[in-house]
Amino acid sequence: MTVRKVSTILRQNLRLSKNYLPVPEEATQVTSNVGNRSVRNALNIRYVDVGGGQDCANELLAAFGPDYDLEQYGVRLVASPRHADVLLVTGCVTKKMADPLRKTYEAIPNPKIVVACGDAAITGGVFANAKYCLGPVSTVIPVDLAVPGDPPSAATLVEVFRQISGRYKR
Repeated sequence: MTVRKVSTILRQNLRLSKNYLPVPEEATQVTSNVGNRSVRNALNIRYVDVGGGQDCANELLAAFGPDYDLEQYGVRLVASPRHADVLLVTGCVTKKMADPLRKTYEAIPNPKIVVACGDAAITGGVFANAKYCLGPVSTVIPVDLAVPGDPPSAATLVEVFRQISGRYKR
């Protein structure tokens, strides 16, 4: 295979991945209370893992990786809740993480959007009856958007954040 043929194939694949992301089935099952709230030019996300496995974190990192490149849509992860528009929470809330989660929620300026990502964050998942688990995120703070899946795929997270940021074009 020649270098020219390889570069043509790469260009076609890159063009395909930039312009076309297949919409996973889970993206149609997202429940939302976001309503009319909109964000500014960029969507800043504060990510908090309150307990559970790292599967949702791995999918989130994949969404920001080179395959999906969520930053091209103006979506960024931020370290400070004071700079965030969205609070992304994964895992079942443990007793030790309930208070830091409340403090993070209160530190985010209004209007804020809370996204519960994954089955453990929505229902408690397999940890629901555990000794140190308080339950789903909605028992501690109000949730605006629930993204189902165990874990939700990176493509689903890309579609959800594109819709929230208003940069969703079909």
